[in-house]
Amino acid sequence: MENFDRPTRQILEALQQDSRQSTQALAEQVGLSATPVWRRIKELEERGVIRRHVALVDREKLGLSICVLANVSLVRHSEGATEAFEAMVRASPEIIECQAITGEADYVMKIVAPDMKAYDQFLQAKIFKLPGVASVRSNVVLREVKYETAMPVPG
Repeated sequence: MENFDRPTRQILEALQQDSRQSTQALAEQVGLSATPVWRRIKELEERGVIRRHVALVDREKLGLSICVLANVSLVRHSEGATEAFEAMVRASPEIIECQAITGEADYVMKIVAPDMKAYDQFLQAKIFKLPGVASVRSNVVLREVKYETAMPVPG
């Protein structure tokens, strides 16, 4: 874990709220001139602290009204099951998050779809076709209580 000075923390916090801000606007917020702010951002990008700049899109406005958290268990003795599963995950745009976890399941995925029929088709076409998948337990999201992408910046 890295510790950041106050201006760098402020830069990271501000960029997480709006990454389209100009360097000049950031400089005014943190009390530095534009050049040192630009250098700090470039350094953070080079070190991998800032991985990329993205736009957050409202899934429902794209017609993706269903969000499902799916817990997937793999067959442990199946050779190549993990590699095949993770390759399928990386190739599936419907899966917007996937983490390998401890506990009863091996993975938890966040999947978006237009409706339950589309989610069922996704399961049938992609998940259930993999020989290493032992089980899938789906939890449909009723409403999002909190959705944040900003990481707390340690001080």
